Amino acid sequence: MQSKKGFSLIELLIVVAIILIIAAIAIPNLLRARMAANESSAAASIRTVDTGEVTYNSTYPTVGFAAALVNLGGPLGAACVPSAVTGCLIDSVLANNGNPAASGKSGYMFSTGVGTVSGGLNVGYVVVGAPITINQTGIRAFCAEEDAVVRVDPAGVCSTTEAGVLVFSPLNQ
Repeated sequence: MQSKKGFSLIELLIVVAIILIIAAIAIPNLLRARMAANESSAAASIRTVDTGEVTYNSTYPTVGFAAALVNLGGPLGAACVPSAVTGCLIDSVLANNGNPAASGKSGYMFSTGVGTVSGGLNVGYVVVGAPITINQTGIRAFCAEEDAVVRVDPAGVCSTTEAGVLVFSPLNQ
């Protein structure tokens, strides 16, 4: 009598069922871990912009704070020459992520808001990092203004005005 080699249909179905059960447990945890990593990257990017704004303000005192993220960085894919238009203080991916053709950075879109202007100088700024898709790329939004305190909005939106940013709680580290 010849012996048959291979697996029966029942054995294969059991293996597939076990793989599906493991995937059902692992995939949500993987997605939560990715969102947590995106949030951590967003908070770090807000800190980077804060540092860039303070440096820009010191470097170009006749301008004050940068009016837009692109003024803190440089052009995508090209050499950066420091000036009041392109400060070369933050990376070009972060500086240009609000560009309509751009897709953000680590699941978040970064933008600047309304800052105070006095005597022709930008004496205030607002930077906001919001998830591209809430509950998918991130849950919370992060924002800061000229006090350089990173604040968090649990709803994932943040405000684009200096007074609006101050209502959110500081990010606890």
